Amino acid sequence: MKVLVATEKPFAAVAVEGIKNEVEAAGHELVLLEKYTEKAQLLDAVKDVDALIIRSDKVDAEVLDAANQLKIVVRAGAGYDNIDLAAATAHNVIAENTPGQNANAVAELVFGMLVFGVRSFFNGKAGTELLGKKLGILAFGNVGRNVARIAKGFGMEVYAYDAYCPKEVIEAAGVMATDTQAELFAECDIISLHIPATAETKQSINAALVGSMKKGAIIVNTARKEVINEPELIQLMAERTDIKYLTDIMPDAHDEFSKFEGRYFSTPKKMGAQTAEANINAGIAAAKQINAYFATGDTKYQVNK
Repeated sequence: MKVLVATEKPFAAVAVEGIKNEVEAAGHELVLLEKYTEKAQLLDAVKDVDALIIRSDKVDAEVLDAANQLKIVVRAGAGYDNIDLAAATAHNVIAENTPGQNANAVAELVFGMLVFGVRSFFNGKAGTELLGKKLGILAFGNVGRNVARIAKGFGMEVYAYDAYCPKEVIEAAGVMATDTQAELFAECDIISLHIPATAETKQSINAALVGSMKKGAIIVNTARKEVINEPELIQLMAERTDIKYLTDIMPDAHDEFSKFEGRYFSTPKKMGAQTAEANINAGIAAAKQINAYFATGDTKYQVNK
């Protein structure tokens, strides 16, 4: 089988070597398309491949139309909204992700940005401490659990809400579970977002939710920019000068948010999974999942039906 790694933003060299070793050890061929600049390059590269490994690269109906032999596409990472799942299903292509491989990297970034934020963006002025603050985690998956683990080391009070995770599971991890999303926001000083971008969650983080938070509220978003209602948050931050917004996904309204000096920060590009370790883990996991699919039909991590 022919396996293509197509990455506009490439894996680290050591990750590529690990992927190559996994794929070739299983008797398959590996080909690379790195740092491509035009979609036409991707369309040409997928024409004769059986499997595809991507990062944040978009796999839409046009790509799937071009990929006549494609049987499986694996997103090296947790989020998979860059894959058109309906189109993949229509083309009889298995779509998978690699949950958990980037979780610690994202969680550590949450606290890198959080310390930066509470210490007045390192501008020399007095800030605050995380000790004793109430942290609310919205979605208690792999990343959320790692955020909780690190938060305990800072001596924070940790709360969480997840519509799909039983309260008993959250509480078994030593985290206080709230009954509703609204309760989480009203209770906590800081909210860390880890929800996917779905029809239900897009623009769900709005003025009503954030406005219910205590004075000095901080929102940390390492999830997806689409979950933020940007116009409402901008209006709220203009009215409430105590709110801070920290994110590693640059908003569409970045220029407007930038007016809130000392209260808004965004990385230039999404940074959550940008560590050597996460790079390697996710890439090799993707290769192993492809090998398992071809060997035994294993679809444990399938995200389309």
